[in-house]
Amino acid sequence: MAELGVNIDHVATVRQARRTDEPDPVWAAVEAELGGASCITFHLREDRRHINDRDARLLKQTVATKLNMEMAIAREIVDIACDIVPDQCSLVPERREELTTEGGLDVARYRGELTTAVSRLRAKGIVVSAFIEPVEDQIRASAEVGCGAVELWTGGYAHAKTTAEITARLDDLRRGIELGRSLGLEVHGGHGLTYRNVGPVAALPGFSEFNIGHSIVARALFVGIRAAVREMKDLLERYRPQES
Repeated sequence: MAELGVNIDHVATVRQARRTDEPDPVWAAVEAELGGASCITFHLREDRRHINDRDARLLKQTVATKLNMEMAIAREIVDIACDIVPDQCSLVPERREELTTEGGLDVARYRGELTTAVSRLRAKGIVVSAFIEPVEDQIRASAEVGCGAVELWTGGYAHAKTTAEITARLDDLRRGIELGRSLGLEVHGGHGLTYRNVGPVAALPGFSEFNIGHSIVARALFVGIRAAVREMKDLLERYRPQES
């Protein structure tokens, strides 16, 4: 069964709405781990709109499972990652006008900058993943710049409306998984996954990790973070690929 990474950014978003000290995303990470999360994911954005430097450093000190830092390839952020040394860094596109990360990083286009950033991070012993759309050129480019993993953008599936569109996007993901694994990459998935739609994606063979944030944090408002994480883990277990 694929591991569950819980993205805690939206906890920090609620805190920043009032520029106060609660709810604390670091506390949320502890609760998520107690609920069974295998990974804690956070995104330190250049504009610090939710997670801030204090959060990042405390998460490094307190998270007992895998710590995954989503990040742009800006020099300042790469410097911070090399100082904090999370277990994994997921390289993502970043635009200040967006509400959340939409679409994948164009690894093929920014191959030079990415090669430098990946090299610096790997020198610190950090596993590097690229958040990309399930497109052959991007998957191959991710392997070529030195990434050890890719996180396939599942937003195309999550936003699909018709049965034909859903089937096509699942096929895209299936092919992306197969190619990534054939290149020696770990293959993760994330974006737009909810309790209602995660089943067909979780049933695809080859995913080793899912990173899910908004849906879990939204559910936690009603049942608490531990229970919300357990419910998502139960779904991943229910839909896990059948062994052949």
